[in-house]
Amino acid sequence: MTTSVAVVGAGLVGAGWAIVFARAGYPVRIFDGSDDIRERVRGDIAANLADLEKFGLIDAASPVLERITVHDCLEDAVDGVSYVQESVFETVPVKSEVCAALDAACAPEVIVGSSSSGIPASAFTEELTNRQRFLIAHPVNPPYLVPLVELVPAPWTDPVAVDKTYALMEAVDQTPIRIYREVEGFVLNRLQGALLNEAWALFEEGYASAEDIDKTVSHGLGLRWSFMGPFQTIDLNAPGGVADYAARLAPLYHSVAQDRTAPKPWSDDLISKVEAERREALSKDDLAKRRSWRDRRLMALAAHKAMASQDLGD
Repeated sequence: MTTSVAVVGAGLVGAGWAIVFARAGYPVRIFDGSDDIRERVRGDIAANLADLEKFGLIDAASPVLERITVHDCLEDAVDGVSYVQESVFETVPVKSEVCAALDAACAPEVIVGSSSSGIPASAFTEELTNRQRFLIAHPVNPPYLVPLVELVPAPWTDPVAVDKTYALMEAVDQTPIRIYREVEGFVLNRLQGALLNEAWALFEEGYASAEDIDKTVSHGLGLRWSFMGPFQTIDLNAPGGVADYAARLAPLYHSVAQDRTAPKPWSDDLISKVEAERREALSKDDLAKRRSWRDRRLMALAAHKAMASQDLGD
């Protein structure tokens, strides 16, 4: 049974993970290699906890913050913990170095979940002594507001480590999913990537503005997707369910898919055009403010979904 947790890497994702675990009652020990991040992370977390309290998503901010400590060295942070959430910069060299240090510093039974959003664990854990206790535990940012966690084992990950991580994620009110074997991008980013690639292509080909493509999701698809996935969506969108929907629209989707058999990379020119449109709508100086706005909207949605679940008996 997990009694305490270490978070290694305390940027946006790592700080979010600290809230997840501390909110659920676990002592959390944070380490980051950056002096600047270590100095400011508790202040950043305190600000987010204050917002969570305002939206009624936690009873009080102070007890949660008191469970979080920041440590100056990795060995101190992982001393005595039973689970580590690694959230360092996403490159194979950085993750390899940090996971090797964790392999040496942690007790043999400690499980290490990596927040990698697309790099499989086999790319940076193969040479570790205790590689069987490493796996991917990929969250959605910010993890304390969006609960999905993708659990992806390497070929050598012990299934018991996956089971224990699954149980821990449920215990801290996350929504874990099992991905049976490694695939680049896992499930979430492959789904997101399919939508993103089509969005870039539609913009590049002049069918719609970036703003209107965004509206198609925020005022259309996203309203349903905030509480149901694609299979449930189509199951309800035809009188006879999934089979009926497929009979009606499978040829259309197959034709659309064939239209993208040679996807193009996002060119520098294309990126510059979308960047220009986005900066016209939102200056770079206002990105942090808008990010906070996004998080507060997610808080309001989380509060609504919690209340709706109780009312509807979900």
